[in-house]
Amino acid sequence: MNLPNSLTITRIFLVPLLVVVLLTKFEGRQILGIPNEIVGAAIFGLASLTDWADGYLARRRKQITPLGQMIDPLADKLLTLAALISLVQLDLAPAWMVAVILGRDFAVTGLRSLAYTRGVAVPASSMGKIKMVAQVVAILALILAHGRMRAFYLDRIGEAALWVAVVTSLASAADYFRRFSGVLHPRVTPFPTARDQRTDRKAG
Repeated sequence: MNLPNSLTITRIFLVPLLVVVLLTKFEGRQILGIPNEIVGAAIFGLASLTDWADGYLARRRKQITPLGQMIDPLADKLLTLAALISLVQLDLAPAWMVAVILGRDFAVTGLRSLAYTRGVAVPASSMGKIKMVAQVVAILALILAHGRMRAFYLDRIGEAALWVAVVTSLASAADYFRRFSGVLHPRVTPFPTARDQRTDRKAG
């Protein structure tokens, strides 16, 4: 197994650890003397870093594999799902906003998979990348705001970033659906082209 795929699998193993750290009521809200929100933010930050690193290394080393293409988006969705649902459980994020983000992610993943089966690769949109950055900022800020760092207005930063993630989720979803409709329902030329006419004459 190459290094990029190893990083992706590491991200998957970090998901249950993140949930345990965020949702377990440790004595004194500390793990080995460290506030659990800082430990949780560190785990999520490390997992998000592997998301960037595995893609970068796969392209740089030319180690893009079918396994990596399959498990990388799975690892991303698992990480996002675990973090956002944990925030809802902790009353740090509205459930409806999380539902919008996760619903968009699963819908887009399904459509991209359908397009892939037809031999069409649809790259991520710039709006989707903004959504991902806003999502990471929101999760990190809201995790840290759960403890002793409220004085730094991290809860407000997290809420603002979450709104950005919701808006860009809807905008990017609309853009993906527009592009996918062209893949699934290609336009039919109403009139024969010049090349078609020449072919018809030769056939006749």
